[in-house]
Amino acid sequence: MKTLSASPPLARALAERNYNDATPVQTAVLAADAVGRDLLVSAQTGSGKTVAYGLAIAHDLLGDAERLPRASAPLALIVAPTRELALQVHRELEWLYKHAGARVVSCVGGMDPQREKRELEAGAHIVVGTPGRLCDHIRRKRLDVSELKAVVLDEADEMLDLGFREDMEFILKTTPDTRRTLLFSATLPRTIVNMAKQYQEDAFRVEVTAGEGGHADIEYRAIRIAPGDIEHAVVNVLRFFESPTAIVFCNTRNAVNHLQAALLERGFSVVALSGELTQNERTKALQSLRDGRARVCVATDVAARGIDLPNLGLVVHADLPNDPEVLQHRSGRTGRAGKKGVSVMLVIPARKRRAELLLNLAGIEAVWGTSPTVEEIRALDQQRMLQDALFGEATTEDDLVLAHALLAERSAEDIAAALARLYRSRLPAPEDILDPGQGGRSRDERGPRENRNARRDGPDSRGDERAPRSKPARGGMTEGSVWFRAAIGRNKNAEARWLLPMICRRGGIGKGDIGAIRIFDASTEFEISANAADEFAQKIKRPDKEDNIRIEALPNGPQGDAQSAKREKPDYKGKNNGKPAYQGKPSHDDRPARDSKPRFEGKPRYEGKATYEGKSSYERKPPYEGKSGLHTESRREDTFRTESAPARSKKPKHGKGPDQRSWPEVGERGSFKKPEFAKKPKKKKSRN
Repeated sequence: MKTLSASPPLARALAERNYNDATPVQTAVLAADAVGRDLLVSAQTGSGKTVAYGLAIAHDLLGDAERLPRASAPLALIVAPTRELALQVHRELEWLYKHAGARVVSCVGGMDPQREKRELEAGAHIVVGTPGRLCDHIRRKRLDVSELKAVVLDEADEMLDLGFREDMEFILKTTPDTRRTLLFSATLPRTIVNMAKQYQEDAFRVEVTAGEGGHADIEYRAIRIAPGDIEHAVVNVLRFFESPTAIVFCNTRNAVNHLQAALLERGFSVVALSGELTQNERTKALQSLRDGRARVCVATDVAARGIDLPNLGLVVHADLPNDPEVLQHRSGRTGRAGKKGVSVMLVIPARKRRAELLLNLAGIEAVWGTSPTVEEIRALDQQRMLQDALFGEATTEDDLVLAHALLAERSAEDIAAALARLYRSRLPAPEDILDPGQGGRSRDERGPRENRNARRDGPDSRGDERAPRSKPARGGMTEGSVWFRAAIGRNKNAEARWLLPMICRRGGIGKGDIGAIRIFDASTEFEISANAADEFAQKIKRPDKEDNIRIEALPNGPQGDAQSAKREKPDYKGKNNGKPAYQGKPSHDDRPARDSKPRFEGKPRYEGKATYEGKSSYERKPPYEGKSGLHTESRREDTFRTESAPARSKKPKHGKGPDQRSWPEVGERGSFKKPEFAKKPKKKKSRN
């Protein structure tokens, strides 16, 4: 490796790793003007920053010596924002300082602090850790920073975004003033510049642009997709590029879990990385990616920070990043160490402007296009099969014996077809994806009249072409058409986005030959153009092994689902749907006027008595039995009676009731004898 002042032990380690040429950031930090000075470096991820500051602090740690002295108090402190990045830096510095005899210790969150304490007590030359855990060890007097000669803040902008500003300032304040401070950041916002002015002296500033750094080997692509085809687009992109290792970024944990389940269901070997995982689970997931047991990683931005995976050739943005810096950090996971990589953005029509703005702010030129189709993926599968390493292996005697036995029983064509089926069975099936087309264009791309009449002129706005409780997936046929019915509906989660490819495959027709699609509870009706209807009817008669869905023609046109129709409102055509307001009853014009009919027929309202004879919504209460006269009053003001009633004997004023025999005997009217009660003897009070 061509370096200006690399120590001999580090040069040997670089030669063993086949580092033949220095990257621009490595050359800049080893320049004569940068030796012994504080550094403020702006470089993208994947540009070789770890090796760069490892070489930059070598003179501070080693001087002119070949090996480091016995480990005691640390000489260098590396601060990283995440656990994965800190562990990655730990591995890089271990092999870089292997011949110098350096002891590198990591202190990160999620690990056993007691184990880290024992390792620090045993001595270390370089300590790598996350801000929170390092501050904890410093406050507990476990980490001695009095002998530090260099402090490196790796990805300082990310640490500020994650809320580690106070921890960073605490570390810089507690370390010696004579230390050398190296600040590395992908971007240099104002907060980073102000921190550099406060904690650095006469810093040497290095800026490596994306064209000069690690992002020059990344190919950016933007794919236009329909809003409901994000999962299908991820599947086709992974199948099209066939990278040994790929990472798919989502913005939330729920999106990560959902996409991981979808990819597992389709046959991908996939792991997930999110903030809800423990450190042990994260380590196992990353290890499965490194040893090849898993091929795809679905992760959030924070969880994937600092991930360095071998052979990572593809980055997919299932959700658009929030800002240009995040876009660069995501894409920087690929295209590292001189290798080529691809960064694919999935853009729905509503997010097209935002995607263009992100690319412009990041200074990236992306190639716009559509998602890979099934035909393109199948063509690539054929090429990959012919170039498979299996055909290049040496043939053994056992292989020849089995080959002759197969040729004796089967023809060469049958054996080749079986081999092709076996090869395809190991691969996840590609998905049929709708071209966004007219529906995929943004509002600004459509004309004002097109926007204004998009709903009014659509086929689902006309009563004769609107399906109950479902909108047609495609417009009606301008010419003649024939209707067909498929024996699947909403009860089995039927959706137009996968019904359309299935219809095309079963009937051997194109998407342009399919008109309206109406999805009911138990069935789906769709129309086929008259030119393709005969051929379609012949092909659907053959059984299909993949879906086994019965399709039949409807000679009388669309019929609908009887069960669904019962629950639907009538499909009106204009006023009253062309029918009278009341079926089987006289219309409003035929009924007599309101005043021409008497209110009560046959009986006058009052019949000599002041008693209301109409209907009442309640039962009358029995009359009050208290006086010789009977007077009742109902809840209506005009309902009352004034009649005479036979006199009734009065109830005695005392007693329990007429049905009991404890009443006193009644003598003359109004008098009675008082009953005599036996007196109870009084209890004598006790003197005690």
